[in-house]
Amino acid sequence: MKINRIVYLFVRRCYMVPWMFHQIIKAGNSDKYTIQERYDKVKNVCHKVNQYAHVNIKATGIENLPKENGYILTPNHQGLFDVLLLIDTCDKPFSTVMRKDLENTPLLKQVMKALDGKTIDRDNPRQGMKIIKEMSDEISKGRNYVIFPEGTRSKKGNIAGDFKGGSFKSAFRVKAPIVPVALINSFKPFDIKDTKPVDVQIHYLEPLYYEDYKDMRTVEVAQLVKSKITEKIEKEINKR
Repeated sequence: MKINRIVYLFVRRCYMVPWMFHQIIKAGNSDKYTIQERYDKVKNVCHKVNQYAHVNIKATGIENLPKENGYILTPNHQGLFDVLLLIDTCDKPFSTVMRKDLENTPLLKQVMKALDGKTIDRDNPRQGMKIIKEMSDEISKGRNYVIFPEGTRSKKGNIAGDFKGGSFKSAFRVKAPIVPVALINSFKPFDIKDTKPVDVQIHYLEPLYYEDYKDMRTVEVAQLVKSKITEKIEKEINKR
């Protein structure tokens, strides 16, 4: 019988689970550690999870990340494993935004606290605008953010869903660089009941700077970012 690789991970590495939770909880102490130190602790745990779960990561385009902090990563969304891949491959700390209904998910909750993440209630427009303003203020001060423009994970594997224009409002407010990120097969670690090694890809594409999108509407930027990600996914898949 095939089992979920995450269950497999926790069963085979049960002696590591307390250590992992301890490191993540420890990283949540913002009074003792800088954001870089907290991020590095979370990154170390994410790397071990990927390693123990037999997830092989191919990452390209790291050099495309802006030299200065204060940018937004906008990946396609395939599942809960996406954030682990981003953290494992990106050395610069970033914060995340997730749906409010996920805020009490074990481990994810602790990671969000460690990275100063925010939750957004999609049924509360006023709260959503408040989060956008807070994000904008922090980005203008040099904080990086990950935003999933689809709003929820795609149910079609490597086929991205619609990208929402509202996801790019923070970028417009502070003229921040937007970095499209193409994720390939990141749904497999959670969705496929198998413990064999699985290959996933993460490609950081060339950023869009304010001069590139200042004359566009947010929905047009959303379509452009999606097209760049889709093109990269199709190109990589067709190599096989």
